[in-house]
Amino acid sequence: MEKITITLDGEKVAVDPGSTILQAAKRQGKFIPTFCDNKELKPFASCFVCVVEVEGGRGNLIPSCSTTVTDGMVVKTNTERVKKARRTCVELLLSDHVGDCLGPCMTACPAGIDIPGFISHLAKGEDRQALELIKHDMPLPGILGRVCTRPCEEACRRQLVEKPIAICHLKRFAADAISASGDEYLPTPAAATGKKVAVVGAGPAGLTAAYYLQLLGHQCTIYEAHEAAGGMVRYGIPSYRLPRDVIEREAEVIGKLGATYKFNTRLGQDITLDQLRNDYDAVFLGLGAQKASSMRVKGEDTEGVLTGIGFLGDVSRNESYSIGDRVMVVGGGNTAIDAARTAARLGAKEVTILYRRTRAEMPAWEEEIDAAEEEGIKLDLLAAPTQVDKGANGTLAVTCIRMELGEPDDSGRRRPVPQAGSEHVREMDNVIAAIGQGVDASMAEGIKQTRWGSLVADEHTMQTNLPNVFSGGDCVSGADIAVTAVAAGRRAAISIDQFVRGQAVVGDNKSYCHSMGKLDEIPKEVVTPFTETPRVPMPHLEAKSRAKIFDEVETGFTPEQIREEAKRCMECGCRDAHECRLRSYATQFGADVDHFSGQGREYHRDDSHQEIVHESHKCIQCGTCVRITENLLGTSAMGFVGRGFTARVKPALGRELAKVDGTGLQKIVENCPVGALTFKEDKVATLDPKFKRPTPQGAL
Repeated sequence: MEKITITLDGEKVAVDPGSTILQAAKRQGKFIPTFCDNKELKPFASCFVCVVEVEGGRGNLIPSCSTTVTDGMVVKTNTERVKKARRTCVELLLSDHVGDCLGPCMTACPAGIDIPGFISHLAKGEDRQALELIKHDMPLPGILGRVCTRPCEEACRRQLVEKPIAICHLKRFAADAISASGDEYLPTPAAATGKKVAVVGAGPAGLTAAYYLQLLGHQCTIYEAHEAAGGMVRYGIPSYRLPRDVIEREAEVIGKLGATYKFNTRLGQDITLDQLRNDYDAVFLGLGAQKASSMRVKGEDTEGVLTGIGFLGDVSRNESYSIGDRVMVVGGGNTAIDAARTAARLGAKEVTILYRRTRAEMPAWEEEIDAAEEEGIKLDLLAAPTQVDKGANGTLAVTCIRMELGEPDDSGRRRPVPQAGSEHVREMDNVIAAIGQGVDASMAEGIKQTRWGSLVADEHTMQTNLPNVFSGGDCVSGADIAVTAVAAGRRAAISIDQFVRGQAVVGDNKSYCHSMGKLDEIPKEVVTPFTETPRVPMPHLEAKSRAKIFDEVETGFTPEQIREEAKRCMECGCRDAHECRLRSYATQFGADVDHFSGQGREYHRDDSHQEIVHESHKCIQCGTCVRITENLLGTSAMGFVGRGFTARVKPALGRELAKVDGTGLQKIVENCPVGALTFKEDKVATLDPKFKRPTPQGAL
């Protein structure tokens, strides 16, 4: 058959007459998105995402899947107008799409840990596989399993039934179980690249950056100002919450991967940033936020007044530290709670936490506050110090004032207002100020800083204004949670890998992620199938036996408890997220889910069939399943129900899926372009398979 000639994106090509534009483009390796195209079916042109421009036409964009080529046709497949139209089509589909690409726990985790995946492994007793999956995105599960503030659990939808899954406790178990087995998990690094990277700071950000850089084949040297690794998780968190051997074993893994530690080496004193930039291919700064905030009261520099992080750091080095009998801790965060409980363990007879708001406003974990009170710590709320003087007998005379709550401040909490005439003096042996931490980045010469003194780095790539210097963690974000620092270290490692290989520094790949919304926006039908199952409580030492020792308070789950708790997971997320074209196109076209607003679909999940799940709330009504049943299978298993805006694709006559002719349903599922029809045996999507292992291109 004689071919005809068309111009495709400026190039003349010979194509078979009778071909569609889409077929011609595919044969030339051109990408045109489509939802409804199927080589076994006639063109349908339902989604319009495959539109192209054709010169000499009526000026309208036309669907490439149903338009036949003509001799001399001039086709443009990727103009700005075409891309805008495709983005609009996708945004319209997203506007009433109801579903999650990934579980809310996973999207809430700053490190993006594959939470549903590792919990599924634990439920089946596959502890090692669980740990491997965790360490794909986060190398410190033993540490974070104990001290993370658990944003994942705050997002967990199980709490719509009773209580969230104990995600952090499960993560801790995976790390502890494999370590106790004597066969510590050690991933295999890529081939050595010959590139060298200096990592400054052995806290969560620096350790994470070094872990992934070693896996990517680069040689890391970790410079740490202190005498041991861990940063603030070692010197700001007591051992009764985080045993030091847990920090040691996870830092040791990074050493076994090839990283070299240089302790007691301070940037700006023992080495300079210029030296590191000259001696290494790239530098990562994970300096932390280890400068205590001032109470801004007269006399706070009096002998006997300590800072929270200074006190905890000293005790971390020496748990025989001497403290007075009467101790006042000022602050309401976890550091204040840690300082108070630590003072009691050192022998203080009376420990009081002074906080200027009420207990409801305290930023510390509720369970930590409860634990402190169980151990005899007193809370003195709606009070604040105004002055500290040295008493005649060597004690501290602390002038305090009562407070009351006024209007909300910038944080959203009601502002504490002093009560006139309520000043009073208290006699103390020590005052510990635990009201916050700041960044001291004076040694990072040449790097742009904010007015608060933190370093400026690109939020996505972590690159600073000095191209070969990257930074992340508290020194960039300000004092924050450890898992956020871990996430920054991983992002930086990916960017550093790109930089030292001479590639464009674009950072980690991120896919569009659809969500059903916040907890109060979730359709009640989502949780209806689940019955109340109590959360497994974490075993712990009794208050009387633990209050004077530094043994770990939380003693850990048994394997039986782990399996029980893991089975509570609701497996939120979509089984088809990594094959879903809607998600892929939303990512590619930069779709804005909020561009169009309106009524969304009703949530309806039909799992009546033995092998297949139908979720009509995810359907984009491309009609593929209907056409396959009618034109290829000769059945009427799937069809359109209703008319106009309310029309929906459902099993024939609106029946349950189990009650229709199931002939060829497997073919229907395999051809669904989104996750509306999936196999029950498929797992909820977690990590994108192409990111399972480090690659020379920097994808982790």
